[in-house]
Amino acid sequence: MVAACEGLKVIELAQVVAVPLTGRLLADFGANVVHIEHPVRGDIGRSLGQIRASPTGVAVGDVVPYKWEHVNRNKRGMTLDVSQEGGRQLLYKMVKTADVFLTNMRPYEIERYHFEYDTLSKLNPRLIYASLTGLGKKGPERNLPAYDHTIYWARAGWSHRLALKGQAIVGKVEAFGDTVAATVLAYGIMTALYMRERTGVGQEVDVNLLQTGIFHAGWELSGALSNPQDMQMSERTAAGGALNICYLTKDGRWLRLGFTTPERFWSKFCQAIDREDLEHDPRFQTTEVQRQNNVALISILDEVFLSKSLDEWKACFPDDIPWAVVQNIPEVCSDPQARINGVFITYDHPVYGPIEVLANPVNLSKAPAEIRRPAPEHGQHTEEVLLEYGCTWEDIAKLKEEGIVA
Repeated sequence: MVAACEGLKVIELAQVVAVPLTGRLLADFGANVVHIEHPVRGDIGRSLGQIRASPTGVAVGDVVPYKWEHVNRNKRGMTLDVSQEGGRQLLYKMVKTADVFLTNMRPYEIERYHFEYDTLSKLNPRLIYASLTGLGKKGPERNLPAYDHTIYWARAGWSHRLALKGQAIVGKVEAFGDTVAATVLAYGIMTALYMRERTGVGQEVDVNLLQTGIFHAGWELSGALSNPQDMQMSERTAAGGALNICYLTKDGRWLRLGFTTPERFWSKFCQAIDREDLEHDPRFQTTEVQRQNNVALISILDEVFLSKSLDEWKACFPDDIPWAVVQNIPEVCSDPQARINGVFITYDHPVYGPIEVLANPVNLSKAPAEIRRPAPEHGQHTEEVLLEYGCTWEDIAKLKEEGIVA
């Protein structure tokens, strides 16, 4: 079977999560992705979030870099010091025959090393030049340090929106924005590749964390743009919130209601919670009056849900009422619906044996994503890649002596 992206050559000059994850999404479908790291420092993503565990949760002797595998599987890895002229010339040579160039360097770094789109596209007019920045390529803040938790969570409004009014803003989801931005960048690349098929010409794909974070909250922010007002009220006291929020159960668990059309489910819901009296209560008979009496309804439902355990509530709700358990991480990993749909897959790692990882979220019927190789060790394929680009063993020895590769 031919892989969907077979023959696509991708040069990835990036590190940590967002852009490397973009490369992995392409590599899962057969793209030939070469991940470039510094000869000495490597990719700092190698040291982030390593855990001691096996697929069954039993501790093992070695530290298995699951997160590194998640971001960099199916790639080859090489070392290259692009701060040296010899390293830059090698990168230029690789770009000449590449389909995609991926980077998350800040604008000043791109300019310092002469890796701008205008420079690389002259070497290869068919090149798709894909970059991810934190704050965009324009403006006075374009070169500031930018991370998922500072730009996506904080600046794009996610931390504020998920905090309760009057309470401290705490917590975040690791690589939350990075993952969304990686997917958006991959979408941009595939769109540009499709256009190249028709025109024969490449182009620049420009994505940034701030814009992606704002876009991700677009449903709500679109409303704010048309009706500017203070949106700092708590979700639990917002109009219409009673049937679209979380409630605590008797055993300290949380469940979430999701009635986007409350009137459709109101009668069944009242029966399920054994409060038929609420169905015909004039304060709650329609969505409009529910909103007017939202605080009162929340207070009633708080007391109702505290009367039973989560398992007891599971037995009460019919299948056609929209609600869900607020699952913890182990529960997500063992979710039977996720497992039957192939969200988690196991493959044999050459060092660690069978390990369980997340599957690609895109399911193609005729050319599915596959795991063909583990994430590369530091510099694992340097010599192999250099030989492909015409270097001799003597050239490689000299490059190592000069510290351009390791």
